[in-house]
Amino acid sequence: MDRLYAELADPENADWPRAQADILREWSKSGSPAMDLLLQRGQDALAIGDFPAAIEHLTALIDQAPEFAEGWNARATAYFHAGYFGPSLVDIQHALALNPRHFGALAGLGMILEASGKTDQAQRAYAASLAIHPHQDGIRQALDRLEQESSGTEL
Repeated sequence: MDRLYAELADPENADWPRAQADILREWSKSGSPAMDLLLQRGQDALAIGDFPAAIEHLTALIDQAPEFAEGWNARATAYFHAGYFGPSLVDIQHALALNPRHFGALAGLGMILEASGKTDQAQRAYAASLAIHPHQDGIRQALDRLEQESSGTEL
């Protein structure tokens, strides 16, 4: 994984999408086919916008595999889309405790902090995500926008 993270972090690496795909694939492996199925069901429910079903599947996953960071991250995403920022933050904290290099969890943290008006903290979360994965254009744009807003505009 260290090699993949190094490849991903290299802003000059044109092959970063492969490194990202390999990292995401590794993150999705719980070590149990049954747990992987729960993750897939949760992700499928997320994809169609059925947030209650996603939360239900992912809660079952977390209950059975609390050491699986991607379960926490996926449920944080479901909570976020359902408008439950508090539970989403709690799950992000669990995901990051288990996988401190989870750039997706850091990006999600930034989004929640930004939506909550905590722009300084959001900037730090976005910057931390970009330090791991500098190829996230949407996160780069969010950070640039917040930095521009915080610096003000000269007249």
